[in-house]
Amino acid sequence: MRTSIKILLFCISSFVFIGCDRATKELAKEHLKNKEPVSYLHNTVSLTYAENTGAAMSLGDHLPKAASLILLSVLPLLLLLTLFVYTIQHANDFSTLKLFCISLIFAGGIGNVIDRILFNRHVPDFMMLSFHQLRTGIFNVADVCVTTGVIGLLIFYRDKKPESARSLSN
Repeated sequence: MRTSIKILLFCISSFVFIGCDRATKELAKEHLKNKEPVSYLHNTVSLTYAENTGAAMSLGDHLPKAASLILLSVLPLLLLLTLFVYTIQHANDFSTLKLFCISLIFAGGIGNVIDRILFNRHVPDFMMLSFHQLRTGIFNVADVCVTTGVIGLLIFYRDKKPESARSLSN
């Protein structure tokens, strides 16, 4: 695939994922905020509105505002912009699947940074999964994007053996 097409697909998929994250957060604010949680499939999936001022699982929630701005907004934004530039510059070296995984990570990260910057550190979370006694924290579409992208890259790299390892196994 041509590099320009790969870059276009990366940008479009990133834009679509950011848009889905923004739309679902707005829907959650409109339909779930200040309301009772809604559950499906015998409490396996719950929709409940929460605002997180920290990172995953409210990590860093009690940081002073200045530290929170730097550690949870500015630094991630710089890292994500670096990832974006690196990906665009090296798009030809990446498979389409790898670019898709990177676009998930980029879009999810940007989605949450947008909230931290525009809404005074308040990131809307609204989904929770439960399996018997095991429960996830409350999360959002951006979190799903980042997690899916990271898992995809881990699978991609796990399946890719270095050339030296392939020649030893033959």
